[in-house]
Amino acid sequence: RPGAVFAFVRWASNDFGTVISRIDVVRAVAPNEPYATLPFVRPGGDILLKIDGWAKVQQVLAAIDAVEAAGVDPCDAAADHWRHVHNRIAAGQQPRLYTAERHRAWLKRREIEG
Repeated sequence: RPGAVFAFVRWASNDFGTVISRIDVVRAVAPNEPYATLPFVRPGGDILLKIDGWAKVQQVLAAIDAVEAAGVDPCDAAADHWRHVHNRIAAGQQPRLYTAERHRAWLKRREIEG
């Protein structure tokens, strides 16, 4: 469904353990909307977050858990939050928490923007 946000985890292992771990947070696009291609996602989506490496994937999973702990469905969190999480983790920094207050502000902003 266009506008839906979801996380997509991929990993591969061999006899020695995990060799690749990756998580993407993606927004499903509407027909005729630009998109980036992603394996196993057709036609593609708006990539909000793209992280490689198990330690960083764990940080993203913790960020998803933190959104849930704030009482917000992670799929309903502001797209900007997932971009923020991507940028902070990529820079080796801790992302800010997504709070119920931030979520209310996002909902008001979305309402104003129509």
